[in-house]
Amino acid sequence: QVRLVESGGGLVQAGDSLRLSCTVSLRTFDFYAVGWFRQAPGKEREFVAAITWSGGRTYYADSVKGRFTISRDNAKKMVSLQMNSLKPEDTAVYYCAATTTGALISRAGTYNDWGQGTQVTVSS
Repeated sequence: QVRLVESGGGLVQAGDSLRLSCTVSLRTFDFYAVGWFRQAPGKEREFVAAITWSGGRTYYADSVKGRFTISRDNAKKMVSLQMNSLKPEDTAVYYCAATTTGALISRAGTYNDWGQGTQVTVSS
């Protein structure tokens, strides 16, 4: 059963923008927050941003603050990641994931459900 599905990845140039979406088919009371992570070749999966479902509190990695914005649409059960001023170092597979707890929200191990990922490639 696929519970999170990402979309919106692609190939862009440095300085461009891209918007990722994550459709969540979980029941709203089954998760506390949704996060975005990314993994570049040869690197560990790293936290990008997260948002709590009920309160809409947001969290960001330092590397994306001021450039990325996470938001949610409760009616559509969708979480979006607006990425502006993209850099080549943003190139990675981006995953959305859901967690039932707000503790350690930036840690991948906190998350229970994961999407299959969408590729983002930023050329210089």
